[in-house]
Amino acid sequence: MSTTGNALALAEDEVVTLVSELIRIDTTNTGDPATVVGERKAAEWVAEKLSEVGYETTYVESGAKGRGNVVARLQGADPSRGALLVHGHLDVVPADASEWSVHPFSGAVQDGYVWGRGAVDMKDMVGMTLALARHFKRNDIVPPRDIVFAFLADEEAGGLFGAKWLVENRPELFEGVTEAISEVGGFSITLKDDVRAYLVETAEKGIRWLKLRVKGTAGHGSMIHRDNAVAKLAAAVTKLDQHQWPLIIRPSVREFLDGVTEITGLDFPEDDIEGSIGKLGALSRMIGATLRDTANPTMLSAGYKANVIPSTAEATVDCRILPGREEAFDRELAELLGPDVEREWVGLPPVETTFDGALVDAMTASLLAEDPGARVLPYMLSGGTDAKSFQQLGIRNFGFSPLKLPADLDFSGLFHGVDERVPVDALKFGVRVLDRFLRNS
Repeated sequence: MSTTGNALALAEDEVVTLVSELIRIDTTNTGDPATVVGERKAAEWVAEKLSEVGYETTYVESGAKGRGNVVARLQGADPSRGALLVHGHLDVVPADASEWSVHPFSGAVQDGYVWGRGAVDMKDMVGMTLALARHFKRNDIVPPRDIVFAFLADEEAGGLFGAKWLVENRPELFEGVTEAISEVGGFSITLKDDVRAYLVETAEKGIRWLKLRVKGTAGHGSMIHRDNAVAKLAAAVTKLDQHQWPLIIRPSVREFLDGVTEITGLDFPEDDIEGSIGKLGALSRMIGATLRDTANPTMLSAGYKANVIPSTAEATVDCRILPGREEAFDRELAELLGPDVEREWVGLPPVETTFDGALVDAMTASLLAEDPGARVLPYMLSGGTDAKSFQQLGIRNFGFSPLKLPADLDFSGLFHGVDERVPVDALKFGVRVLDRFLRNS
């Protein structure tokens, strides 16, 4: 084995340790800044791992105590080229240990997996990125262009103290960046006879966290009331839940379905496309959600005593909007709910790019070098990532966190799920793919 090969083997071994250690740092993001833990500790840990191999790091707390972000730049051979951003978030969603087979913050390495909250969302990619950043610096590897590594806070609550804050307050950290890669892409699905397709995220739905508020007349619960805020809110939420948004096939979805048809022969006819999506098995949950806008009620709040009719009632709705649908969504929402339902929201826009160009070619080549005969397809993510913030700087965004997965693993079900875990072999595969990609992009 060559010196380079030996060094990369060390990085492959190191990634397992890095991911395990990072999972052991509890970085739970509840969405309430008062109860968020661990982001500073994780960011300082990342900064130390980078500094010990020679990086100059920038540590930023984004206007709120403990919301740590770390950025480092590796100089490339051609400074005139646009830089590549490789970013990942350090925070994770909460986990109830009583539901898990192992403790969610144990970072256990057993049965061929690294277990714990964040194993796939997204401390796996953070570990791969960190292992390769260290590998490049230790071995004086100079990439073709500058690479900016960013390790971020608060993605699970919209990036207000992470990517969004940095874009608005520290854009100089990303000077010259033209393209970016991050999570929820590059993973494999087995379609037919051990033929794998690797899905590169080229689009994602917009996020709108909507608060609905209805006002009524307060009074005693024993009397007749015709202006009950709770009842009016319940009617509005039911109407929203039962509404069917228009079916729209975006180019990224069509390209994905056409690719699956070419590989498997499965048909996705326009007159029954939602029914036929079920042929994709577990993946149908994610792909099916990219055919329409969605608006799912998630929280209700009203009243303070059993015999008191409150004057206000509120609901929270998680809205996910297809690219190009923001204005139409707002119009439909207003017509559906009417003028008596107040609406407030915070949100992040959809993301969409095309599946072409030199960066896509480099992704494809790096995957095929490790898995010959595989296919590489674009797809749209039904959720959201920090790409929503970075696109405001004119950066072209892709989801590319390569993992070669077992055919029977319900990968999409692990996101925010119980017993989240990532295969050890998949992490090592990802290191090899990303190493080739970063050296040739």
